[in-house]
Amino acid sequence: MTVTQQDPLVGTWILNPSRSEFDPNHRPQAATLVIARDDDGRYLVTAEGVSEKGQKVTERPQTLIPDGQPRPVPEFPGLMATCGRPEPRTVQTDVRREDGSLAGQATFIVSPDGRSLTAINSGFDSQLRQFKQTTNWDKR
Repeated sequence: MTVTQQDPLVGTWILNPSRSEFDPNHRPQAATLVIARDDDGRYLVTAEGVSEKGQKVTERPQTLIPDGQPRPVPEFPGLMATCGRPEPRTVQTDVRREDGSLAGQATFIVSPDGRSLTAINSGFDSQLRQFKQTTNWDKR
């Protein structure tokens, strides 16, 4: 078995809106989250969905390297992301500005049975509006 097959975070996750707590500015009708992992341990996270207004939304793909080392955030000068894996079912990432202040953070936690994922996100969106939300996802 490869490392990808054993990793509980890897897979396709479908948003469960009824179990999620959305920020007022971020209320999707539906979404799919795909988490893949390469042989070097890097996660590729892609997401797409349908906004509250019925518009298709595709998020910018993210690469998470859970080694605790700060790395520049592509296309966002002055921001550094640090990602860690405090335990096998959890990945955490923080994004900080040059002055060290927190710009955003996310925690992904897979349930013990591997059937659901909780994502806790907070920070500032692309329109610089502060947000905080907890979304729940079911494994496809």
